[in-house]
Amino acid sequence: MRASLVTRTRYAVMVLNPSAFSGRVNSPADFQAWTDRGRGRAVGGIPDEWSTRVKVPFESPSRVVVLLHVYYPELLDEIIGQLSAIPVSFDLIVTNASEVDVTVDPGRLPRMVNVAVLDVANHGRDILPLIRVVNAGLLDPYQIVLKIHTKKSEWRDRHQLHGTGAEWRGKLLSSLLGSEDNVRDILGAFAGSPSLGLVTADGSLLGARYWGDNEPVAGALLRRLELDLPTDLQFPAGSIYWTRGFVLQGLRALGMSAADFEPESGQVNGTTAHAIERLIGILTVEAGCTLAERSQVSLVGSGSDLERFELGIEARPRVRAIPFYLPQFHPIPENDRWWGTGFTEWSNVASARPVFRGHDQPKLPGELGFYDLRMPQTVAQQAALAEMGGLAGFMYYHYWFGGQQLLERPIHERVEGDLELPFCLMWANENWTRRWDGRESEVLMGQRYQDVPSERFLDDVLPILRDRRYLRINGRAVLAIYRPGQIPDLSAVIESWRRSARDAGVGDLFVLSVDVAKEFHGVDDGAGSAGLDGRLGFPPHNALWKWLPFQAVGAPRGFSGRVLSYRAMANDAIGRLNQGIPGDYFPGVMVGFDNTARRQSSPDIWYGANPYTFRRWLAGAADAVADRDPDCRMVFINAWNEWAEGAVLEPTSRFGRTYLLAVRDVVLG
Repeated sequence: MRASLVTRTRYAVMVLNPSAFSGRVNSPADFQAWTDRGRGRAVGGIPDEWSTRVKVPFESPSRVVVLLHVYYPELLDEIIGQLSAIPVSFDLIVTNASEVDVTVDPGRLPRMVNVAVLDVANHGRDILPLIRVVNAGLLDPYQIVLKIHTKKSEWRDRHQLHGTGAEWRGKLLSSLLGSEDNVRDILGAFAGSPSLGLVTADGSLLGARYWGDNEPVAGALLRRLELDLPTDLQFPAGSIYWTRGFVLQGLRALGMSAADFEPESGQVNGTTAHAIERLIGILTVEAGCTLAERSQVSLVGSGSDLERFELGIEARPRVRAIPFYLPQFHPIPENDRWWGTGFTEWSNVASARPVFRGHDQPKLPGELGFYDLRMPQTVAQQAALAEMGGLAGFMYYHYWFGGQQLLERPIHERVEGDLELPFCLMWANENWTRRWDGRESEVLMGQRYQDVPSERFLDDVLPILRDRRYLRINGRAVLAIYRPGQIPDLSAVIESWRRSARDAGVGDLFVLSVDVAKEFHGVDDGAGSAGLDGRLGFPPHNALWKWLPFQAVGAPRGFSGRVLSYRAMANDAIGRLNQGIPGDYFPGVMVGFDNTARRQSSPDIWYGANPYTFRRWLAGAADAVADRDPDCRMVFINAWNEWAEGAVLEPTSRFGRTYLLAVRDVVLG
């Protein structure tokens, strides 16, 4: 549905100057006010008033949850009766703003596994309670969410709209619940279509005519994600719908709190809650998903597909997602000598400062804290988070300089340990330089191909390749080379590696080159000609670089870095993936990139990186390999923990687990 002329004009100006409409808005969700409050860094965690009274999070959560907001307790009985139509195991989370005690009789809902009633203030309608549940991580376990509330909408009668509030509520409930067969069809559609994002009642998807007075606040909220208002709008009116879990889980990225919401005074338009109602549709589309009304959804899946939503049924991944892993989070003598005693990657990360208002610097860790990879419990926590996110393993950067290994301790301890998460190696065969650019000047530790033959590399990593947990493609051990064109007589070296691997009992190798430009010693004449088995994508290398005027994001005069568009890169990558890729190419997706921590005065910053756009890009990569043999459905992610380059999947103070939840949603489909 097309937006109004005003919206299109606003969009045109924002393309040229995104900050033009980022000034003050008459709302507590104003962007400047939000940045002054700290950009939502402290919104996570379970409120004390919940954790001391209710046992949350659930020890064994289901895969489907009903999030029910209660303001009119007299309507609760009707809704509970309707929930009996859900044909799979589910949990129920009730946010109660009614100021009376609310209880749920488990006997009426035999498929309900867990229930929690959380008291909340009457503030922000049903939306602020939703945000509080999201920020607390209570929706994190769920693949599918039914969002529902005790809705009267008596204002409809006063505004002479078609259908009373009671009739509208009845239509919403009967369309989205109603009978087991009806709900089975809806859940089957989600099971059968990885791109289906949200289902609401017929007549409830509205367009740009219904922006009301909510555009300015919606624009201010989107700027928190470095997104502009779209030219189109489609959203589920009434705030009752079935949705893919990530659509709501991702709201954690907005960094919202009670301070963003107006006091209640009977408003029917122009509040933060009304803006979020519309953003649900915008963000669903930004995540690469579709919205549908009930009559548009047919049974795409089968009855057996619904088993995926039951506890104890092993999920079948659509794709093998593997992030790159940086081991530079423990001190080594060489870094002590070059950078000062005790140096780790955190030394750079903590020193970064924001370049413009709202700039996410310094990037600070979330639940793992400023960890040290010498601590086994840290590595175990990382593995648990990776498994929660559906990752197939880690690809460790391995630093080998003519027989000398650096930062090798984490991978060797993985081999010696008992964690089950798989792993593989990328030989990061670039120079270490004082500028962190891998080039030929100010070299701290260089590659020494002339002194020690590259064939020796394989001998030194054989104990790692022999491990039963080592990642393989159809039985062949995966080994990547960052700068293959730098290796003299590459094809002969790879053939030597293959012989050594077979002789050592490793079996055959699956050798990949990283897709980098010729100036980074990439291979541009086909993988096969160099004895390689394929290439893996590693954006921002060989991806679209679209420059943005740095003034548009508010960078100060004298800024000598580069600001580029993450969304333009993602859109271009998705377009090329949709055109088809060679069978020996394994696409890569970038979480983000911002090396302010390493180059404060002249960084490269990809503006617009956020979990929703990332999910859309990752879904495009998964679709591109979907028709391959399961072992070859492999996608690489930059990165798990490149903190000083702003490419971070693991939890951050700014985004929590939202990037990992995006991965899980794509992997499970």
